[in-house]
Amino acid sequence: MSNPTSTLSSTAVIGSEKPISYDINIPYLAVNVEEQARIEAGTHYPQYLPSWDPTWFDPLPPFEFFDPALRADASKSTLLGGFSVKLTDMTPRMGTMVEGLDLSTLGSVAKDELALLISERKVVAFPAQDNFLELGPTAQQQWMSHFGKPNYQPVSGSLKGHPGFHIIHRDGNREELSAFFSQKTTSCLWHQDVSYERQPPGYVMLGLLQGPDVGGDTVFAATDEAYRRLSPSFRAMIDPIKAIHSSANMINHTKAFGGLVRKDPVQSIHPLVRVHPVTGEKCIFINGEFITGFQGFKQPEYNALSNFLLNHIVTGHDFQTRVHWQPKTIVIFDNRSTLHSAIVDYFDENGAKPRHIFRLAAMAEVPISVIE
Repeated sequence: MSNPTSTLSSTAVIGSEKPISYDINIPYLAVNVEEQARIEAGTHYPQYLPSWDPTWFDPLPPFEFFDPALRADASKSTLLGGFSVKLTDMTPRMGTMVEGLDLSTLGSVAKDELALLISERKVVAFPAQDNFLELGPTAQQQWMSHFGKPNYQPVSGSLKGHPGFHIIHRDGNREELSAFFSQKTTSCLWHQDVSYERQPPGYVMLGLLQGPDVGGDTVFAATDEAYRRLSPSFRAMIDPIKAIHSSANMINHTKAFGGLVRKDPVQSIHPLVRVHPVTGEKCIFINGEFITGFQGFKQPEYNALSNFLLNHIVTGHDFQTRVHWQPKTIVIFDNRSTLHSAIVDYFDENGAKPRHIFRLAAMAEVPISVIE
């Protein structure tokens, strides 16, 4: 989006031409046969290329969720007790790199402790996860299911037979990039994943299969620290506000784009300030992608307040961290206490460099209101 605080439009167009992508990271359409053959020849992970399987998904019914971090020992001795494990903080406030740990070997106790580490540090990166990537989609989805129910992406590419995988694959797309930046001033789209669901994801995994040598970072902001920076009077004002989250703009835009839709639009009402079930911290639960308004607010009032809050978070570089990707890196982040945006800076006059990443999202609790 050209403005990270604006609401998505389902009819963003270039004059009278076809709609442009609101998120340049996401491929909405399958490529032609010749392009598919070129892409398959250029990737080491053809089994993770996006598929547009027209499987229909019904709404996710309510379910009980108990955060695995609440079972964990605070020492995390099972997870971090090995001599080869090394922790390096990305910033003092958030983000940790864990080296010397093979995710594929973790049992239930270590996964519980991992959930606690993610809740505390918000973003945890694991480089050189060759063994985990060799597990394959079935085992990877089962591994991630320890942290919550899988999410099935309603639009864009997935893996055939593995609908919990959201696949982001960009390679070239020069015409799309040109159209996008003819209307947009930035590729940044600050959001929480799937916030429109009644029980949005708590833990989200990203796995980089292939990426540019330089660029393509992901930046995260801590929404609990953003809340603490506000004055007591301002915090008291926003505590009771309810926000309307909806996937309708995304669904309508995808239809206008000619892309595949696998699910009807979903709308949920969530607190603007939520309580993290593990840390107890109060977090601003807002994004520039899925929120359409605040209950009881007129549109200009909503625009003014949401623009202020998003600008506060986006410009708060002293409570942000940035992941510099390397191939075969796994990142797991807390979707409840962060906003994030991919950085599309890995393109030139010939188009985008190859970037291939998968996402697995674990659905968690109904957001807990600071009031209720």
